[in-house]
Amino acid sequence: MTAQKSSNVAALQPSATLAVAARAREMAAQGRDIVDLSAGEPDFDTPDFAAEAGIDAIRNGRTRYTAAAGMPELRRAIAADLSRAAGREIDPLGVVVTAGAKQALFNTIFTLFGPADKVLVPAPYWTSYPALVHLSRAEPVTVETDEAGGFKLTVADLDAARDDDVRGLILNSPSNPTGAVYSLDELRAVADWARERGVWIVSDEIYSRLCYIADRAPGLLDLDAKYMERAVLIDGASKLFAMTGWRIGFSYSSNALASSMGAVQSHMTSNAATPSQHAALAAYTGDPMQRPQVREMVARFAHRRDLVCRLFREHLPDVQFPTPEGAFYLFFRVDSFFHDGAADSVALCARILEDAGVALVPGAAFGDDRYVRMSYATSEERIEEGVRRIAGALRG
Repeated sequence: MTAQKSSNVAALQPSATLAVAARAREMAAQGRDIVDLSAGEPDFDTPDFAAEAGIDAIRNGRTRYTAAAGMPELRRAIAADLSRAAGREIDPLGVVVTAGAKQALFNTIFTLFGPADKVLVPAPYWTSYPALVHLSRAEPVTVETDEAGGFKLTVADLDAARDDDVRGLILNSPSNPTGAVYSLDELRAVADWARERGVWIVSDEIYSRLCYIADRAPGLLDLDAKYMERAVLIDGASKLFAMTGWRIGFSYSSNALASSMGAVQSHMTSNAATPSQHAALAAYTGDPMQRPQVREMVARFAHRRDLVCRLFREHLPDVQFPTPEGAFYLFFRVDSFFHDGAADSVALCARILEDAGVALVPGAAFGDDRYVRMSYATSEERIEEGVRRIAGALRG
């Protein structure tokens, strides 16, 4: 007997990126040599200073509940880190520690939006944004961007998409999947537009310090404090500290909104895992970018970015892609390779996986079926092998 699902989840689909990764693992378990370029996580180990703090917490019995919004000392450490970025004092009471940035996004969207509300979601987008809006029973409204404009929103794009029901806008810079980074002027123009129209900004800045054109991508805290009155910053330890499985993210907003989101979380999960919070406390104590392990990881990602761009220009010179300015993805155009046997990005990625043993994520999952996303969060040897196989599959 098939269970009847509620309207809350009737249209919900599993994460496309996780589905690709699962199929790649299944094939690898069968003995296939799979080059997995689908992963959305650093391939580096969690730095010792964080891992040892988590282990020490377990060994010393620091495994009990904390406040739902997180340990006060961790909220203070995160606020101190944000204060360095903002050049002004950030109140720890505005910080809510979550089980990964995805929970911070859910808390925010579920708290701010509901039935009859619309939320603008620029495409290409991270696959979970529209799903999270749907779960709040609001309506995601896709706002198309293109490669000619750097896959970045303009005020004209926003004006064309807006109506009186629009209450929110999701931003992501550096972007997953394109690697696009908004300049400070571009970000300010979007923030001015939102402020003038009473639209909330949800700014996902999880890749902010994996940036190749500056030490840190411009973010909400680089703007005047008034912009935070109707904005929420999302970040976390997953990418910068290679702590994806530890599940530590956070939101920063006004104290009143943070209190509401903490209340939501108290009824869902309570606190993020306590040993993970202790690991994150070690990570956020002091300036993360002064940590040699963190600086080395960022430098290696920059080198890989240059490598993958060079390899594509050598092996697939006719394939278009924007040079990533941040994150660790290449978003390349493949619609010229569509044919009867692979008529869209989903079918093309399936064929490349089955025939060439390379796992990629179809652009359809990000709202642009003309493209495919590859991750370069893997070794240089696997990147070179993966691009060689992709080129062979596309030319074949």
